[in-house]
Amino acid sequence: TAYEIRLSLVGSEMCIRDRYQRRVRAFPSGNMQNDEGKIVDLYIPRKCSATNRLITAKDHASVQIAIGHVTDKGAYNGVTTTFALCGFLRANGESDSALNRLAQEAGFLKHVVGGVQVADR
Repeated sequence: TAYEIRLSLVGSEMCIRDRYQRRVRAFPSGNMQNDEGKIVDLYIPRKCSATNRLITAKDHASVQIAIGHVTDKGAYNGVTTTFALCGFLRANGESDSALNRLAQEAGFLKHVVGGVQVADR
């Protein structure tokens, strides 16, 4: 009968029901909890590593790049250095030079002066 079919939700109705129930459980007092049950902020702002501009939640063009450290033999050792670049840099086409400058300052690019690689002496 129609009543029996109405009891079982399908497709998008289940997604809407589940999304609403999770939201109520996750945000009962307006706070967000992590897996350990500690209250955490919903959004933690970041700053651009090159310009120190605040990367807002609406800056969808921003990227965060993690560069892995390697041993002398080229094996990854589990350590990373993270750089965040804002959408402003990317829109102006300056993200490549900014990342090169940051990598050079961090010691990843050795023997580079002014964007030109210098031969070993």
